[in-house]
Amino acid sequence: MEDLVAHEAFPAIDLRAVPFPEEYVAGAHNAVTTCLRIQSEEKVTLITDRSCLTIAAALASQLEVVGCAWNAFVLEELSPRPLSGMPAAVLDDMETSQASIFAVEVQPNELHSRMQMTDVVNRRRMRHAHMVNITGEIMMQGMRADFHEVDRLSQAVLEKVRAATYVRATTPAGTDIHVALSPEYRWFKTSGIISPEKWGNLPGGECFTAPDEVNGVFVVDGVVGDFLCARYGILTKTPLMIHIEDNRITRVACDNKDLERDFWNYTHTDANSDRVGEFAIGTNIGVTRVIGNILQDEKFPGVHIAFGDPYGAHTGAAWRSSTHIDVVGLRFNIWLGDASGEEQIMQDGRFLLET
Repeated sequence: MEDLVAHEAFPAIDLRAVPFPEEYVAGAHNAVTTCLRIQSEEKVTLITDRSCLTIAAALASQLEVVGCAWNAFVLEELSPRPLSGMPAAVLDDMETSQASIFAVEVQPNELHSRMQMTDVVNRRRMRHAHMVNITGEIMMQGMRADFHEVDRLSQAVLEKVRAATYVRATTPAGTDIHVALSPEYRWFKTSGIISPEKWGNLPGGECFTAPDEVNGVFVVDGVVGDFLCARYGILTKTPLMIHIEDNRITRVACDNKDLERDFWNYTHTDANSDRVGEFAIGTNIGVTRVIGNILQDEKFPGVHIAFGDPYGAHTGAAWRSSTHIDVVGLRFNIWLGDASGEEQIMQDGRFLLET
């Protein structure tokens, strides 16, 4: 067993000495054993911060049960927040690990540091659990899902969408979008069962791609992502309406003018920040409601899209952005189409597929 990395200028926090609620154990076991399938002969890099110490301690306890080697890093012990880049000690440790876990409450303008981390994950084909803004509530809800059942549903959705050339989606709140799909862009599932081919968010449960072209109106009556999620919460009472033409935002409208302004500014950070980079279908049937946390809410059964970076290393999209922000709607109707017609796979938020 490796000791936690000690840093000369910053005394390390020993996660083995940090108490945590017993209710976290099932979710932590799912993460380490079911989702990442950590083996005793492997090494794991565990990255956390002071806000998520008890969750990281629960995860560390399960790494101890497995008996693998692991090193833990508390970001505030390494660098000022918000991070301008991922600390070198973390990136260096990842170079000798087979798996990594990122359980951190993110701060504004830290996406670059996370992209540095996932660049290592992608290059080394690591199994990586991305637990951004993980909370105790999620540990006791979404992380307790039956991820094998989520995986079966995700595979059924994946097979359907790969055969489609377009998707239509509507909601009672006013979403009405048409999504043209490209055979040049790959579909992926992140069902919670994490492989070297694609790192995944936990809790898992989505199928995603980079769309060829999106047109229409997307009404966000669920949540918006990144740091705006914590700032504005669930948007049922003040939905954000996003008008999209040729894959670009043309106009946004919201009764909450602070949200309207912040979302517009975020999606105009660089030349591609307003471009639809992701189209996804949430498949975690263990999640029954949005809770105001994008990590879990984007897995809620239905559609979410993201503006900004298209995760080109996986989807095959050649363009990039320095930003990526998800938006989630509720109670979707979804149709998949091709030259032979359409098939409805979701009605009022409920899947119509058999698994």
